[in-house]
Amino acid sequence: MKIKLDQKIIGYQVLSPSNDAVPPIAPEPEPLVRAIELMTEHVSRPDELYGSTYKIKTPQSEHALYITINDIILNPNTDNEQRRPFEIFINSKNMEQFQWVVALTRVISAVFRKGGDCTFLAEELKAVFDPQGGYFKRGGKFMPSLVAEIGEAIEQHLTKIGMIQVAELGEHQKDILAEKRAKYDSRISSADNNGETDNAFPPSASLCQKCMTKATILMDGCMTCLNCGESKCG
Repeated sequence: MKIKLDQKIIGYQVLSPSNDAVPPIAPEPEPLVRAIELMTEHVSRPDELYGSTYKIKTPQSEHALYITINDIILNPNTDNEQRRPFEIFINSKNMEQFQWVVALTRVISAVFRKGGDCTFLAEELKAVFDPQGGYFKRGGKFMPSLVAEIGEAIEQHLTKIGMIQVAELGEHQKDILAEKRAKYDSRISSADNNGETDNAFPPSASLCQKCMTKATILMDGCMTCLNCGESKCG
């Protein structure tokens, strides 16, 4: 007896005398598609988080400030793996600023857990000015306030985990700045340098309004920043 098959053979089974009925063959299960996990306020905190701690020492206080930012890993071991900030802690022995520091950490942590683009926090905090005046860090970097330095630490961390992309100077720009620095140093006599300085740039340099570093010099009739390359002459 001939039997015509209208469908493709997807499996077979040898019949035994005690088993006349052929059980249906279950189809292969479809592969499970894992949903992409995004950073939202509904994401629960894991038992273990990875983070970094940044030390801030200002001339305004004898006690240092320690900023710890913990990150959560989303979609681990997949092509969509991301590292996003989850919470922030700020600790110091200086209890005079305890109230606003605790409030600031809670607000920033809440913004982190909301998800989305949180890079605006760094710019907003860096724009805060202290009415009593700012201070210069080692290397000539000007900080308008302690809050601005907290924003600087947040920006540094977001850059490290890839949320902020920093545009670096090209090799050609670096060569031009190095040449200008060499010409400027050759014009300044050793008598003008009274002792050592923490600034990596000439002591007579002025503050750059773009990168807030004391690295702007007058060369060839144009004010040029030796740190970021900002120039009024383009």
